[in-house]
Amino acid sequence: MLVTGKLIKVLDKQTGTSKSGKDWVKQTFVIDTNEQYNNIIAFELFGDEKVTKFNEYNKVGSVVNVEFNISCNEWQGKYFTSLQAWKISKGTLPSSGDFTSAEEVADAVGADFARATEVKEVQDDLPF
Repeated sequence: MLVTGKLIKVLDKQTGTSKSGKDWVKQTFVIDTNEQYNNIIAFELFGDEKVTKFNEYNKVGSVVNVEFNISCNEWQGKYFTSLQAWKISKGTLPSSGDFTSAEEVADAVGADFARATEVKEVQDDLPF
């Protein structure tokens, strides 16, 4: 999955050791998609190399594209869902020429529907 938003918070790195004895590093970061609902999303990033590169190239306030997987684990009858980022790249905010309100989107959709209706009416004039 892919989502674009402004990086608003980077939490501290978390480290630990797995049951098998391997060390791990995890970092959580939060983006704001600027949507009307569910606009704040927290992602987890695993692995020392990914965490290092993320901190090197991304700063709070920058716009990023995040590609991620959704993961769910059960523990003692409780379920925990996480969004695991696997690729972060520079993103862009919509330009001023893009739609800025729901009304503009509705107007554009209405205009497209009107054009489609006109084409349909022309096609209905066929004799067969």
